[in-house]
Amino acid sequence: MQRAQRDAKLRQLHDVLAAVFDDPQVQLAMRHDLLRADSQATWNGRPALPLVVTGCLAVVRRLMGWSYRVLAEQVNVSAGWRWVCQVYDQLMPNFRTIRDREALLRPKTLALIQTTVVHVGQAVGVTSGTRLRVDSSVTESDIHYPTDSSLLNDAARVLSRLVCQARAVLNPQTAADKVWFRDRHRQARRLARQIGQLARKGRKNAEKSSLKWYRQLLQVVTALVAQVAYIQPRLARLTSRAALSVHEMFTTYLPLVQRVIAQTEQRVLHGRSVAATDKVVSLFEPHTAIICRGKAKPKDTEFGHKIWYAEVDGGLISEYRILPGNPPDAQQLRPSLKTHRRLFGKAPREVSGDRGIYSPENERAARAVGVRRVSLPKPGGKSKRRQRRERQAWFRAAQRFRNGIEGRISHLRRARGLTRCRNHGLPGLERWIGWGIIANNLAVIVTHLNQRHVALSDVLS
Repeated sequence: MQRAQRDAKLRQLHDVLAAVFDDPQVQLAMRHDLLRADSQATWNGRPALPLVVTGCLAVVRRLMGWSYRVLAEQVNVSAGWRWVCQVYDQLMPNFRTIRDREALLRPKTLALIQTTVVHVGQAVGVTSGTRLRVDSSVTESDIHYPTDSSLLNDAARVLSRLVCQARAVLNPQTAADKVWFRDRHRQARRLARQIGQLARKGRKNAEKSSLKWYRQLLQVVTALVAQVAYIQPRLARLTSRAALSVHEMFTTYLPLVQRVIAQTEQRVLHGRSVAATDKVVSLFEPHTAIICRGKAKPKDTEFGHKIWYAEVDGGLISEYRILPGNPPDAQQLRPSLKTHRRLFGKAPREVSGDRGIYSPENERAARAVGVRRVSLPKPGGKSKRRQRRERQAWFRAAQRFRNGIEGRISHLRRARGLTRCRNHGLPGLERWIGWGIIANNLAVIVTHLNQRHVALSDVLS
């Protein structure tokens, strides 16, 4: 019985994936991303991995929570997964090939795939787009908790590693020249550890003692910056691949290290605050924002990106957006209404959200586009007329419907990995969020079809 149910789910998943990735617009967009302008792959070399297989493998990986290596192993040995991913009897690609091809897909292409998935869900009757609920959450970057000493230690570690690589490329001969290639990471690590131990012990004179260690740590990192300033012009005169690579890494990290030095001097030595938008909280994920949403500890301050979700009836996420910084939720409702009208050709009959989304402007804007029921509780003091409005049966029913998006977001964070992004960089974050939403929507469609014991071909015919 369990095997029959599993086979039915795999069959439905195969059909839904085929309906999405066989779409001509999706294939054209994926072909544009995967085929570089200077490539000869259209007429030369071995056949590339098919577009449909690339998309199916990305979805299955997020559905099962596998790494790229485990994905390649599991699909290779399973006839069922080979059929779902449309690999069939072909050779299974290396996991690095799967990873690299997935990384080439742009966020715009993922948005198109997401739109196609929503249209397939609408066609099979999962949703009618009459009810809309919205909320936001935070996906954290894959970084350690940022402190001034740990950021300076990261700066010393990265610059020292690059200095050692530059030494292998430039091969200094004299003692005076070798001084500029000194590795200072061990000294910086010792100072950062002493600062951390003082902070944990909580002594009365810890602040004065840590200032001494901070000054020494800043001197170490500043000396490394001076070494890089000496080495960079010499690397720029070389044309080897190793020299160009080290020079590019110096160009990437040096401005970030200088910002870390400046913000540490301002915060620690001068006692002045630094605006959250100006802070660097990671050298490796510099796009990370500082987000405070009034949560209880330890989630009072989060480091990542705020994600905006819009969900329609039936459980499909119709829209997701990665928001820059920490903007208020009230600013996000009107763009969601515009996106909903573009997707479904009409405004939703009902819109619901929490107190953070309320504003008189939002209520008026929703009614102006044709929303009949706007359920946004007003925070703070309320007039008697407002109290009567929020006690009405339809308003309270809409709020009960709104509560479901919190469960949906919780499921996305637990089952689809949206608690913490494991990809690198802002494009990696966009892919991580996009594939998580796409995989979850496809799972909702497959569940809907299985519960009604119908095939996708029967519904779409």
